[in-house]
Amino acid sequence: MNKQLSRRGFIKGGLAGTVAATVLKDTNADAGHHFEAYPNAMGVIVDLTRCVGCRSCEAACNKEQELPAQPEPFDDFNVFDQRLHGQRRRTDETRYTVVNRYEVPGQDHPLFRKQQCNHCNEPACLTSCFVNAYTKTPEGAVIYNSKVCVGCRTCMIACPFYVPTFKYSSAFKPKIMKCVFCYDTRLKEGKPPACVEACPQEALTFGKRDDMLDVGHQRIRMNPGKYVEHIYGEHEAGGTSWMYLSPVPFDKVGLDTDVPQEPILNYVTGFLAIVPMVLTIWPALFTGFHLLATRKDRIEELENDDKQEA
Repeated sequence: MNKQLSRRGFIKGGLAGTVAATVLKDTNADAGHHFEAYPNAMGVIVDLTRCVGCRSCEAACNKEQELPAQPEPFDDFNVFDQRLHGQRRRTDETRYTVVNRYEVPGQDHPLFRKQQCNHCNEPACLTSCFVNAYTKTPEGAVIYNSKVCVGCRTCMIACPFYVPTFKYSSAFKPKIMKCVFCYDTRLKEGKPPACVEACPQEALTFGKRDDMLDVGHQRIRMNPGKYVEHIYGEHEAGGTSWMYLSPVPFDKVGLDTDVPQEPILNYVTGFLAIVPMVLTIWPALFTGFHLLATRKDRIEELENDDKQEA
């Protein structure tokens, strides 16, 4: 009897200890991350004066990343008229990049803009993730590790460009879906992303980020009046690896001009100090709930063992 009580006490104590230890461990963990961009990171200049909306980049991305087949073929341009809740197409778990069309007053033809993860120099998704599911590689890519993700989706809220999306079709296996800059298959070998290579209009130019900035500024200087005198992504959110040249104000092609010119981390350092404490309570509690739910079975197993030993 004493033996049984001892084992039961051990299990109950272990349950309480597990929950408490998890919460305390995480609340005492580093409240935030700090990261400075790699100096030799790669980048892409997207020139909106050259994009014709052919969707070759979408097709190349779909093939390279082995994503699900799309409901419409990539040569179907009716997709530009699609709206969901009044919004243009955006990336999701089935597509890492999309091209949207914009009718801008004063332009004699529509403009098209490719959208994907911008791979920030100091990513808000990385700094907001309390389980370190994100990594910024020396090549410039922001990549994600689903094996450590707990599905809190803080990164989706933190991203100033609203890029990360959740794979809802696999709710019990948390997974964030977004462009990975073709890191595993191309970028780490020095090759351009599949979308860049596939662009027939050379609307996408790939190289070292600093060199791409030089290319962008040179185009602005050499073509007075053709472009807005700013490269979107040079400073937005502290700088991004994907940057845009546009002939019209950036908000006319769906780019958020209210994004701060500094890393998002600079604005939320105080908030991030309490995020781990708040966000790690629920996984700890769910761990405790699971252990409590299985306690009865475990105790019965131990009692059966005791009977057999007797």
